[in-house]
Amino acid sequence: MAVRSRFYCQECGHVAPRWVGRCPDCGAWNSLVEEKPSLSPSAGRVQGEVRAWPVNAVPLIREERFSTGLGELDRVLGGGVVPASLILLGGDPGIGKSTLLLQAAQRVSGGGRTALYISGEESVSQVRMRAARLGADNERLYLLAETDVERAAACVEALRPALVVIDSIQTMQRADLASAPGSVSQVRECGARLMRLAKDGEAAVFLVGHVTKDGQLAGPRVLEHMVDTVLYFEGERHQSFRILRGVKNRFGSTNEIGVFEMRAGGLVEVPNPSALFTMHRRPAPVSGAVVVGALEGTRPLLVEIQALVSPTGFGMPRRMTAGVDYNRVVLIMAVLEKRVGLRLGSFDAYVNAVGGVRLDEPAADLGVAVALASSFRDLPVDEGTVVMGEIGLTGEIRPVAGAARRVQEAARMGFRRCILPRGNLGQVEETASLELCGVENLVQAVELALRA
Repeated sequence: MAVRSRFYCQECGHVAPRWVGRCPDCGAWNSLVEEKPSLSPSAGRVQGEVRAWPVNAVPLIREERFSTGLGELDRVLGGGVVPASLILLGGDPGIGKSTLLLQAAQRVSGGGRTALYISGEESVSQVRMRAARLGADNERLYLLAETDVERAAACVEALRPALVVIDSIQTMQRADLASAPGSVSQVRECGARLMRLAKDGEAAVFLVGHVTKDGQLAGPRVLEHMVDTVLYFEGERHQSFRILRGVKNRFGSTNEIGVFEMRAGGLVEVPNPSALFTMHRRPAPVSGAVVVGALEGTRPLLVEIQALVSPTGFGMPRRMTAGVDYNRVVLIMAVLEKRVGLRLGSFDAYVNAVGGVRLDEPAADLGVAVALASSFRDLPVDEGTVVMGEIGLTGEIRPVAGAARRVQEAARMGFRRCILPRGNLGQVEETASLELCGVENLVQAVELALRA
């Protein structure tokens, strides 16, 4: 009996028996692609004994990691690379994914381990030119230009490296599949082959993944489920700062971030990102700018938030944000109007987190509110002040997690005053160099921050 082709949605992975113009699951248009099956004669047959083990009979294996030589990358991975793990790295074109992994391969090979960089988009000569610019010149670092996943796997099995980089998974293909490289079936099957390659050996495999225009990893969603770790490399192409963020990690936390700066010689680690995001000092104080104490995992960050409030020239006021959540800013503006009495309904509002960093945590609420109030009243906030706190709909300032680490970072960076929720005062040790000001509601916080 002939086996019919199946159609897979490139956006959500939905399987359909026939092609349709619109995916019935996610609603995307023209997203279904055909996959022609190729079954071997032995498909569906079980050979050998299948045995399940009691959980207490399985020997424990001590987790042994090795360093990539890049401390910021090790931090996001949870302390280093776990052997036999599969890691997916995504990011916008030109953001520095290949540069990051080539530098990591160079550091690993420099530490005495073997590293293999497999490129499906460049020749070995082109990769060698980039390696020379990055200073990657080590006899333990091997280069291979290949798009056939089986030939690449054969090279890995022969060389037995500790680290393998596949750049990129969308260029890999299996010869027994009729679809083109980058299609749903090719990405899924090549990802499964590389997963078995990693799990059956000791090599840690990094996969570079393309992203769509919406910033999501291209290809089937099953690829993200399949890998052990999913990393995103973020940043503005016109700025030199890059942020590495983990969204999935079976061997560590997903709350850590790594900060890099792109320079002519490659990516440079930024061990003190607070100084990076607050290094600009103006000759005179200006309204609409305030420093907020944020926390990414266990790392405290001091980030400047800027706001501009001006009368609208249109019938409908505009709201624009960069680095902070748009809906959260609209909510904070509604609380400012209702609880503080700031009539923002006929004003345009623009809010920006400086440096290309994105703040997702509620502790940045108070910074957004103070910046908006400062711009609206045209009263500057003292440059030695840092704020933190979550805002409720009733105008109360709610406690935040990790207040002690945020305050310690502010004191280390030379700030003189910290406005924080009153509920956090008992968790923070007082220091002679930093004045702690506890507030209970938004009215108190705004008046205290804008007081000369």
